[in-house]
Amino acid sequence: MRNIFVGNLTFGATESEVRSLFEAHGTVDRVSIVTDRDTGRSKGFGFVEMSNDAEGDRAIEALNGRDLDGRNLTINQARPKEDRGFGGGGRGNGGGRGRYDRY
Repeated sequence: MRNIFVGNLTFGATESEVRSLFEAHGTVDRVSIVTDRDTGRSKGFGFVEMSNDAEGDRAIEALNGRDLDGRNLTINQARPKEDRGFGGGGRGNGGGRGRYDRY
C-alpha cells in the first residue's frame, strides 16, 4: 500500500476532487483531507492511500506540481509523523502558574 501526501490544496478542495485526480492512475482506497479540529476548515493538505505501490508511484510522478484550482500541488510519499517528544510549555511544564502555585 502506498500512502501519499497531497499538499498545497485550496481550502475548498473536496475529497471527491482529490479522489478523481488519483483514480486516473489506479485504485484509490481512501482519501482524507486534514481539517482543523476547532473550525472544521481544511488545513490545505491531505492523504491518499492506494493499494498498489506501482500505481501510487505513477500517480506521484504524474501529479506532483500539477495545477488544481490555481495552485501547484505538492505530492510525495507520506512519511511517518516524527516523534516530537514531551514538552511544549503547557501547564505543569514549568510555565505559568499551576494549581498549587499561590503567591
